[in-house]
Amino acid sequence: MGTHSIAAAPQLGELLRYWRQERGKSQLDLSLDTGISQRHVSFVESGRSTPSRDFLSTVSDALNIPLRERNVLLLASGYAPQYSEQSMDDEQMAIVTSAVDRMLQQHEPHPALVLDRHWNVLRRNEAATRFFGSFVDLEAWPKPRNLLELMFDPAGVRPFVEEWEKVAAGLLQRVRREAVGQVLDVELQRLLKRLQEYPEVEGLKPPPAAQSAVLPIVFRRGEERFSYFSLITTVGTPQCITAQELRVECMFPSHIASR
Repeated sequence: MGTHSIAAAPQLGELLRYWRQERGKSQLDLSLDTGISQRHVSFVESGRSTPSRDFLSTVSDALNIPLRERNVLLLASGYAPQYSEQSMDDEQMAIVTSAVDRMLQQHEPHPALVLDRHWNVLRRNEAATRFFGSFVDLEAWPKPRNLLELMFDPAGVRPFVEEWEKVAAGLLQRVRREAVGQVLDVELQRLLKRLQEYPEVEGLKPPPAAQSAVLPIVFRRGEERFSYFSLITTVGTPQCITAQELRVECMFPSHIASR
């Protein structure tokens, strides 16, 4: 089902049933998790009862429904949306943006990126610009630049990545694991479809279990090799859609670069 547009939101019962089944919960499970009677859950899903905002909040918490999707539930129930979405430059985002910019600066001289839920690069430090710009002409890539497109496109950094098939398979695993709410929305599904159209992507198998703690990505430029792994930072207590969907990816050297 994925993310729904506000203009064509499905019926509330269909949405609740989707999220409950996505989380592997029966109506009884949801009743036990929330303290709401199974009968009431059943009546809401069948359209025989209109839920309160408290009902929707309680169920959304129990099913770990992303904030963006909670707005869809509210609209489908006839309520105004609760969670806002802003630019990172908006005043409401100032405290988060300030912390993120500080992280980017302090991570020099190693690359760091700020990504949205669709892997579009929203911000980056100077090290990231220098590093990726040493492989491709970044100005030739339209904004917002998508990190996955950059990694999968043969015209991007793909030719400079050692064991690219293993790296690409690992990145595809990350897409679902790091998706907000662990659910692929429509745009992420479209992105994956585009990635599948690149040569040798379809049929990639998950990488074998590594003996080390991480699976590094090794970039090669001439005789130089640069090996990195990433740490991902998210906002711990997001109260708006923008904050919940931000990811800061900091790249750390997995060993000293060698010639």
